[in-house]
Amino acid sequence: MDAMQKAVRSVAVGAMLLRERLESGAVYNPISPGFVQDPYPGYDRLRRQGRPHRSRLLNAWVFTRHRDVDAILRDHRRFSSDPTRTPPLVKRKQAAATRPQVEDPSMLFLDQPDHTRLRGLVNKAFTSRAIDALEPRTRAVMGELLDAIDDPSAFDLMTAVAQPLPVVVIAEMLGVPPEDRPQFRVWADRRARLLEPTVGPEERESADRAGDELNEYFRPIVEARRSEPRDDILSALVQAEEEGDRLTGREVLNMLRLLLVAGAETTTNLIGNGMLALLRHPEQFARLRDDPGLMPTAIAEMLRYDSPVQTDFRGALSDSDVNGFRMEAGQNALVLIGAANRDPEAFEEPDRFDIGRKEGRHLSFGRGIHHCIGSPLARLEAAVAFEMLLERFPNLRLRDEAPRFRNAIVLRGLESLPLAA
Repeated sequence: MDAMQKAVRSVAVGAMLLRERLESGAVYNPISPGFVQDPYPGYDRLRRQGRPHRSRLLNAWVFTRHRDVDAILRDHRRFSSDPTRTPPLVKRKQAAATRPQVEDPSMLFLDQPDHTRLRGLVNKAFTSRAIDALEPRTRAVMGELLDAIDDPSAFDLMTAVAQPLPVVVIAEMLGVPPEDRPQFRVWADRRARLLEPTVGPEERESADRAGDELNEYFRPIVEARRSEPRDDILSALVQAEEEGDRLTGREVLNMLRLLLVAGAETTTNLIGNGMLALLRHPEQFARLRDDPGLMPTAIAEMLRYDSPVQTDFRGALSDSDVNGFRMEAGQNALVLIGAANRDPEAFEEPDRFDIGRKEGRHLSFGRGIHHCIGSPLARLEAAVAFEMLLERFPNLRLRDEAPRFRNAIVLRGLESLPLAA
């Protein structure tokens, strides 16, 4: 984008935000640098309006209350996850498209009955037994990553642990050899950008290439697993069958791309955001270090306090009532999971980080039919990571009091997290 285009875009965005402020007294500007680094004061201002906020920037009604977000995510009959069934969140000129979107949508963007069919088949590959069996190997991988830290007095948690651990685990689940895992991280980063409504043409083209490369990589492996299954989740996906139905070759490839992004990016952010919260609250860090039995509630609190997934999108299929607010068919709903998780109506002292918190239910894994299928795996990986980190480095501290977050609306994660042991 040249200087003139950037200037025109800046003026257009400014005009939309000014209109928002005049209409409601508040703005939702998730691309502003201040908001990216700390969105929670902005969420609070929006929530205190007492009603959904009209975003001119994203062409949507913005919901911040826990009960509203929960209701919309649960109601798959009136609110669609399929972006082709409602107007776009961000209008783009047709000429900006780099190429037609020919790939099949992932399960994230399907409604019933397609979603139900795929979910039922994939569930067979994510049984409790399958996840529990991963713990010994997850611990072994985590030990290898900790041993590889050359200088504990100065290391980056993101590159040392948070990024590689989920990639290695998901790669091993899919039967990927060790030498190919670094490429998986690159593919995961590029594909994750497709979840952002502000993704640009160059990023989309890069993500498309990553998708093509993933398909080419997995296609012969999928065919091999059909004839000679192994003890891995890729074989389970290929062999998954229910009432005579099974995943097609294209559906298996789509699922593998989804698992790579969902299984890597979000858990990376959970580990990074969670450690930052612990180190900014030293008494909570010490509490967890001294009592690892608090790990389940600690992980839940990390997810609530600074969710790896901040937003989700739905389109109203019919005129709908959301706890007294009327939405018209065809309108978009932008649900702010991060805001809902800090709603004082759902959580006492919501801005307090408390690893022993019992009340309330965070929405970080979603609700309804799209509840995260990999949530048990994410909890396992995070629990292993924090347990072993705190045992190996009981006196961790921040080397940067204000680490920077990536510029994103949907996925919230750190660029780096410099630590010292």
